[in-house]
Parts: sequence; structure tokens; C-alpha cells
Amino acid sequence: DFPLANCRYLVATHADVDHVQGLSRAAELLPGSRTCGHPDAARLLAEGDRVTTYAEISAQGISIEMPTVQLDETISEGDRLQLGELELEVWHTPGHTLGQLAFRLGNLLFSGDNIYRDGCVGNIDAHHGSDIPSFIESLTRIRDSDIEWLLPSHGPPFRKDDSLLQATIDRLEGYCHMADFGTCATDWPLMDEWDRELVEGFNPN
Repeated sequence: DFPLANCRYLVATHADVDHVQGLSRAAELLPGSRTCGHPDAARLLAEGDRVTTYAEISAQGISIEMPTVQLDETISEGDRLQLGELELEVWHTPGHTLGQLAFRLGNLLFSGDNIYRDGCVGNIDAHHGSDIPSFIESLTRIRDSDIEWLLPSHGPPFRKDDSLLQATIDRLEGYCHMADFGTCATDWPLMDEWDRELVEGFNPN
């Protein structure tokens, strides 16, 4: 029964269209609130970047509006949002996007698109600003924290499961060495092996 007129902040966890398409309109309807997000998200929102925000994905026939919005303030790692007697601690958790934020409240973490209950994570796309090593660092931070509950942007809240987080980290570690080298991967071991074989003499047997 929280009256929306009392809303103090409209927070962009990151600048994906499914999270922020209505931010501009919400700001109009709730003039007493302040819009905020990470500086990397602020730039995309100000520009209305349709590709990086996923508003335009031509290969999938997706083309939706992405209204521009100027954030009232930017927030990042270590900042705090005061909500009456409650205080949210801002975590910068890049990986899915450069400017993804999570918010700690006691033993709860509003965890954005970092991880969901089934171990899936937010989409990884180099053209979208994803970075796998940063994603691994963010998930490792969550795993090693004393957070007890995760409240993701999609799907149900769930108790933090270190084994689930580790399995996801292991999977992303594997992605760093896949054949999409040049986009999100960090290397391509097959090519290193092939170079050695060429130098030493290739034997198909």
C-alpha cells in the first residue's frame, strides 16, 4: 500500500530498455522523485542509444521506443541512498553491462541482472557493453559476501547459494576461452595449440 507520491528515487539499475523504457514517463508522473543511475547508464539514457539498450535488435525484428532521459544524479560504488530509516548501499557490479548497479539492504541484495535462481545471468554481448572478466568479479563478490538473500530484476528472490554462484562463475570462465575471440572472450587456446603444431610439424594422426 505504498503511495507512489512518496517515491523518492527512480533508480536505473542499468540502461537496458526492459528496465528503463518508462523512466522518462515515470519522472513526469512523480515530480517529487529523483532519477539516478551509474554514469555509464546516464550517457546511454541521455542519448537514447537504441542499440546498446537493446531497443533495436534488427536480427530479431525488435524495434521499440527508447525515450531519452537526463538523470538527476549519478551514483556508483560506495554511495548510499537514504529512504527514511532505511539505507541502501550502492554496489557497482559490471559485467552484464558497464553500468550495472546492485543495492544492499542489510542481508538482502537487490541484485539486478547478475544472476537468477536457475543460475542464468543477464545477456552477454560485446556490442552491448558486456565484459566477462568483470562479470566474474561481480559474481565472485556476491559469492564471498555475507548477503543471505538475492532479489534479482527478473524472477523470484532466492537464498544465496554459493555452489550455484560458483557453477555460474565456472561457466563464465569457460566462455572466456571460446571461439568468439575478439568479442567477449579473452583468448582462444585452440589457436595457440595450432600455432605450436605448425611450428613443430603438424601430424593429423
